[in-house]
Amino acid sequence: MLLDERDSIGWVLKALREAGNSILMEFHGLDERILRHRPSDDEWCLKEIAAHLRDAEELSLLQMTRVLEGARQALPVWDVDALPSERDYRAADLGDLLSELHRLRRETTQLLWSIKNRDWRARARHPYRGEMSLEEIARELAQHDLEHLWQVRRLKHEIGAKVRVTDDDFRR
Repeated sequence: MLLDERDSIGWVLKALREAGNSILMEFHGLDERILRHRPSDDEWCLKEIAAHLRDAEELSLLQMTRVLEGARQALPVWDVDALPSERDYRAADLGDLLSELHRLRRETTQLLWSIKNRDWRARARHPYRGEMSLEEIARELAQHDLEHLWQVRRLKHEIGAKVRVTDDDFRR
């Protein structure tokens, strides 16, 4: 499912909250063997996905904060897709990864709930993509969540781990 540009800001906030909670729930109760399993050498394991989500959340929050501060310099960027292969996320503690992701998501949603409607249109320069609004960054983060929620569920299904589906999944 793709987020549509015509959707309301409230829908983006709802998507961030619900997808974030669903992602956290999907990792609950999984053993280390399941968490470290890679379907192939070029695919991430569940731990690497959790770390990637944390990295993406950290970057998005930093970018949104800079937009609201009226950043004169380019927004910060780093290659969140490369970090799982550069760092040993398979050896990381899942509880730490998820706690940090949860903390960052709480900061993100508190920030977004605290701003005025006009702030959603505030813009800053991304070094590769040009001008971006805070709303675009938030929308892309929500879309990113949905893509990785699907990836986590697909991987769990392939491994034979129970996929958690909530009533909220059917209301979309």
